[in-house]
Amino acid sequence: MSVTVDALTGRRLHGAGVAQPAARTRDPRLDFYRGIAMFIIFIAHTPGNAFSSWIPARWGFSDATEIFVFCSGMASAIAFGAVFDRAGWALGAVRVGFRVWQVYWAHIGLFVACATFLAAVDHWGGFDKEYIGTLNLWRFMEEPGPLLVGLMTLTYVPNYFDILPMYMVILVMIPGVMALARVHPAAVAVAVVAVWLGAQGTWWEAAGWSGLSFPAEPWSDRQWFFNPFGWQLVFFTGFALMRGWLPTPPVRVWLIALAIVVVVAALPYSSVGYRYSSIDLGGQVVSGDGLSSKTDFAILRYVHFLALAYLAWVVVGPGGRRLQPMDDGAAARAWGGLVAVITKVGQQSLAVFLFSMFWARVTGFGLDIAGRDAVTVPLANILGCALIVLLAYGVGWVKSQPWRVPRDKGGSAVR
Repeated sequence: MSVTVDALTGRRLHGAGVAQPAARTRDPRLDFYRGIAMFIIFIAHTPGNAFSSWIPARWGFSDATEIFVFCSGMASAIAFGAVFDRAGWALGAVRVGFRVWQVYWAHIGLFVACATFLAAVDHWGGFDKEYIGTLNLWRFMEEPGPLLVGLMTLTYVPNYFDILPMYMVILVMIPGVMALARVHPAAVAVAVVAVWLGAQGTWWEAAGWSGLSFPAEPWSDRQWFFNPFGWQLVFFTGFALMRGWLPTPPVRVWLIALAIVVVVAALPYSSVGYRYSSIDLGGQVVSGDGLSSKTDFAILRYVHFLALAYLAWVVVGPGGRRLQPMDDGAAARAWGGLVAVITKVGQQSLAVFLFSMFWARVTGFGLDIAGRDAVTVPLANILGCALIVLLAYGVGWVKSQPWRVPRDKGGSAVR
């Protein structure tokens, strides 16, 4: 039987490309790019942040959300796939369920923290601006009873608080995907694509159907801003690559050129292109029609992200070797230190995400008070990014359980 090695995961592929059980190891590229996404998410969610006009999302169809979901799919293949391989389907499903439980309470906690902060500002601040309205939470404050029930049952999902519910629903799909994979990885592909097609609401309007989706609020027909039935496509693309169900794309000049063409071709239709082009090329594409809708994760977002992901994968080299310093010079050490910091942030993505979303509201409030100018805006962004780094290292330290290190009678750690 022929044996080859998957260049993405480093795992052996036997016969027709069926991967051996995934090793429980972190890929440095995964954490590095997820760390970058965490910084972008903070910048993008800070109200009135001039820096957000130049984040990657403004240069094409896809943005940091795709990075976060794609990398989460890869990380889930490592973390949960290993449990399915080692302990069987039932315990694998239990492990996924436990993670869903954790994310659910993280979602509730994020909402309570943000709503409490904004309500406190309104209650004690005496400002002309009503801050609870910046997240459109007036109705929750007016009718807390029914909407608290909606919050806990995920039938009330305000904008800004819609990423984690999307992530939870996708996680719930993993046991089903793993069951289909026992039949054949092709069955997974068919199911994932079929669900994605069902989520493309604008494609089904002629048939009088809004597509697969969830209601976001009981008083209107608004749906979740991030439709999990659409976004599961990019999640399970990353999942399948890490599991070895999809072949690793080869590094070819023509593929690199094609990816560059896709990225460059999207520029005129991007936010930056739309702002600065003298020709109106944006039109409905920028406004989010059926080809570029963020809610349903439309096809142009997928193609654009795949092109960027391929280029990013090529840039860092096999196994992410270009993320490591090539020599002992000062520049190499600085690069190695920067990569280490970004990677640490990516390793603690859930904690960092929760903090970023909350601190973005605090930062927006602070900028309202201090004013937005050439000094305060950069300082606010630098402070937020610095706090993200401190949090990531702090969470990593706590997770290492330093209190379990054995110590001698004098109190010194035993090495």
